[in-house]
Amino acid sequence: EPPDTPKDFSCQTRDMKRITCTWKEGETYLYGQNLPQYTLSETSSQKTALCKGSCSKQCSCSWDIGQQWIWNVTVTVENPLGKKTATDVFDVNHRMYPTAPFQVWEDCTDTEITLHWNYENNEIELFCQTEVLQPDGKVELHNSSVAGSKRVTVRGLQPYTEYTARVRCGAAKYFWRWSEWSQPLTTRTKEGTPSGKLDMWREIKPVLGGRNVTLFWKQTPSFQANGKIISYEVIWEKIEDGSKPESISLSSVYNSTRIFIDNHSYRISITAKNNVNFSLPSVLIISRATNNSRKIVFCSFLGTEELKEGQVNGTGDGVFISWEPRSIYDSYIVDWCNFPRLQPCDLQWKRFGPNTSSAVISSAAFVPGVRYKFSIYGSVANRASLLEKKIGYLKELPPHLDPIVRKVDLTYNSVTLYWDSYFTNESEPGFLRGYHVYVSPIQGNCNLKGSKKHILSDEPELCKYTIENPEEKKYTVKHLMPNTKYKLVVKAFTGGGETPILNFRYIDTPSNSNMLYFVFLLVIVPTLVAAICHWKMEWVKECCCPVIPSPNKSKVLSFKEFKIDSEKVLKINDCLPDMLAMDSNAEAQKL
Repeated sequence: EPPDTPKDFSCQTRDMKRITCTWKEGETYLYGQNLPQYTLSETSSQKTALCKGSCSKQCSCSWDIGQQWIWNVTVTVENPLGKKTATDVFDVNHRMYPTAPFQVWEDCTDTEITLHWNYENNEIELFCQTEVLQPDGKVELHNSSVAGSKRVTVRGLQPYTEYTARVRCGAAKYFWRWSEWSQPLTTRTKEGTPSGKLDMWREIKPVLGGRNVTLFWKQTPSFQANGKIISYEVIWEKIEDGSKPESISLSSVYNSTRIFIDNHSYRISITAKNNVNFSLPSVLIISRATNNSRKIVFCSFLGTEELKEGQVNGTGDGVFISWEPRSIYDSYIVDWCNFPRLQPCDLQWKRFGPNTSSAVISSAAFVPGVRYKFSIYGSVANRASLLEKKIGYLKELPPHLDPIVRKVDLTYNSVTLYWDSYFTNESEPGFLRGYHVYVSPIQGNCNLKGSKKHILSDEPELCKYTIENPEEKKYTVKHLMPNTKYKLVVKAFTGGGETPILNFRYIDTPSNSNMLYFVFLLVIVPTLVAAICHWKMEWVKECCCPVIPSPNKSKVLSFKEFKIDSEKVLKINDCLPDMLAMDSNAEAQKL
């Protein structure tokens, strides 16, 4: 193909002595002696070539400026199939492309860096720009305020912080383009006084004659060391009598210490020290110990009552805790142990503002099945008071053990199970919520009234009863069948469920004794009476149906209405006699 018009053709100078023109080469699919030839010449006199172009990654051609400042340059590209041209008209003074600055060095204070540099052509007045890379990855650009200046001061930096800077320049009078960047320079500002305060907390344990106070501290996001911390200074003094303060200096590798104080009120402060100065003190007030300081108490305007531990729940990414806000406090503190089963337990704490009444406490050390204790404190004027205590799990797991059934009471249609009180302690993997009782006949599925179905793999259906009272120690399963073999088990469950069912207890219900008694009454007793009556037929006949009734022997005459004084009397109108014999008129009148 014939050549394309050269693209991006432009000319510039780097030292005001020599001009270099560049352009992009097009594809002609010709090789060897047929490759395109590039020639640069003055447009007004194209017979005189300024230079022959060469192409590698980019085509270029250079020549000396001499005394000429205004140029009208044409590049001609030609091959056997044709030729094309491109033109650039320019003033050399307007096409200055400086070389990159070199020999960059710095002067530092704790908040400023002054960069210095050199460049090759000092006769040209340049305007320079500095790029500063911040520790967080952000980039800031700073322009030199004076043209021709070989330095720039960057202010507002953080003490004892590493920065990376580089410089580039352009013509001050007729700006054409920036030079390349200089080699990057990495430097660190000097140390300054620490800013902010350490976050301090304490753990108090009463001992004979006073209290052991373990102090903990950490750097917060608002605290800036502004240098290398070399030590921590801890000072404690009595508040009441103004006695001489005591102090201790600790290496920077420590973040806790233990001190002993008596039962008076104390003011404790801690400061961080670097090579320049101390930070502002962080202060805690330890109140005077009381007679019941060994007990956990909660003081409120309603009086004093013993603190109870409330249960809290895990959220998957932490443990959700809430507390009752109180207007008298300016902040709240929640503390806990990352490893409650170890000593030391790695005490941690977190502070919250006065308008916060709940939080999700998270830690990389939290694991499922471990009970964590949380204490909530209210703080005012650096004096903290225990408000509430909580216990909870990141995630509850099934209990380690099941209750042991100690006694079984059987009837023909029920079974009553008795088990020991379930022993719960801090090692339990969840809060005990209650019990499940599972029952099933050996043969077939279970369908007892009042139960729910529970299906096990490769097992018949079980009947499931739920007891939601963890304090319950017995349960009666009703509606069983007499003379039947059953299997049953009692399982404890937590918020994490229960362990798989592995072992059953087997029972046999007795026969129904009430049914036998009923049969005895309906069959045996009447049969026995009939036999006796048959055996004593004459006596029964004489007793119940005599030929001549005897008033004194007749059972019919045993009622009160048939008695006069001590005599038994048969009223005439109650029967129809065959004949009447009158003993005497006097007796007849009496009757």
